[in-house]
Parts: sequence; structure tokens; C-alpha cells
Amino acid sequence: MPLMAQAADRSATLDRDEVARFAKLAAEWWDGKGPFRPLHQINPTRLTYIRDRLCQHFGRDPKAPPSLTGLSVLDIGCGGGLVAEPLTRLGAEVTGIDPAQETIAAAKTHAAGARLTIAYEATTAETLADAGRKFDAVLLLEVVEHVPDVPAFLQRIAPLVKPDGVMILSTLNRTLKAYALAIVGAEFLLRWLPVGTHQWERFVRPEELAAALHGAGLTLTDTTGMVYDPLADAWSLSGDTDVNYFATATKAD
Repeated sequence: MPLMAQAADRSATLDRDEVARFAKLAAEWWDGKGPFRPLHQINPTRLTYIRDRLCQHFGRDPKAPPSLTGLSVLDIGCGGGLVAEPLTRLGAEVTGIDPAQETIAAAKTHAAGARLTIAYEATTAETLADAGRKFDAVLLLEVVEHVPDVPAFLQRIAPLVKPDGVMILSTLNRTLKAYALAIVGAEFLLRWLPVGTHQWERFVRPEELAAALHGAGLTLTDTTGMVYDPLADAWSLSGDTDVNYFATATKAD
């Protein structure tokens, strides 16, 4: 492959190999027993965190549905719409983006079947930022651990967050515990994920993420862990950030 083509496929903010890997699985996003089973399992916990942080930031009552009415939300790396659809049901005006055409096609088909209006686009966050698009909330869920250069990526997409807006992220900590559980356990032993889904060296420590957010003009306001209970076969929010964790950052008004 020519060097220029290689550069286009593997830039500081987008790894085309990663995009292609997930594009091949596009038809399986909504199969709760398929390769995205872990995302289906953590989805209730993810949605609780997202809803509660958005309600807290924007002065909403999380127990008064639809609690997110009128908020514009960008879901970067939306996949098949596992988060976009429930947020839409909570009243948010959701835009979901993914670089893979196949993934967006699957998301559109499922949303149509559910009679939900979601603005899905096969594009990149950088393209939206260059177009001057802005949102009340920007979500990066299980995204930054697939990005070659996290500080560069966050600097490029921070303009997508409106003044007084919020960014919510979830990712994996670069610890030996995370390597043992998220890669050795989830990929090789339990086969919850296809082998090669994660690269441990791309996992992001909370302090590194905080520094990258600060460099992008965002202020970290919360870090919360997410842990798995094998006996209950369930996930929950926790103070333990050794493996999975969420982060919330805001932009000054």
C-alpha cells in the first residue's frame, strides 16, 4: 500500500482498520447473544449514568420522563444505536455518527422498525466539527480506546460541545487488571468479544484522560467506575475505576 494511502487509513484520530473490523459486524449489533453482548449487558448502567449526569448538569429531574426533552445529543461511534434509541425515547434530539456506512445502515433500519426519529450520518466527528456543528451533549462511549492519539482527537472534536455543554465518555483503564479482565478474560477465555477488539496500549488512564480533556478546553467534573458482578451477572456503577470507567467534562459558558 502506498505511504499516502497508509496515512489516510491510520491517522492520529481515526484508525480505518478499527472501522473495518466493526463494519464487518454491522448486522449483529442488535443480537444480544452475539459479538456485542457485552454492550447489551452494560447498556442499562451506561444509560443510567448518562441520564443522571445530563439531568444534573441541565437541571432536569431524571424521574420525570421524558427527562431529556429538547437536548441535542451527539453520539460519536454510535454503532447500531444501542444508546441513541433509548436517549431518543427520553426526549433527546439525537444525532448518531459512525464512519462505517454498513453500521449506519443497520442503525437506520432498526430505528425505522422502532418508529424512532434519529439523525444517523455515516461521517466522522472531525467532519462535523469542521462544519461548525454544536450540541448540548457529546458522547464518546467505548471510543477513545480505539483512537491512535486521544489528546489530538479531543482537541479536534471539543468544538462540537456548546458553551455550557457537556461531554460524557466511557473507556478502559490501562492497568494489568484491565488487561487480565478486558482482553485475556473477555476476548480469549470467555469469548465475549472477538479476539483483537482491544489493544491494551490504547487503554487510557483517568489522569491521562483528564489532562487530554483539559488540553481541549474541557473541565473534568466526574469520574465513576463500572464493575461486573459475576455472581449476579450484572454491571453497576462503582468507585472502582481499575477497569471500566466513565468521565464527564464540561465546557465553560
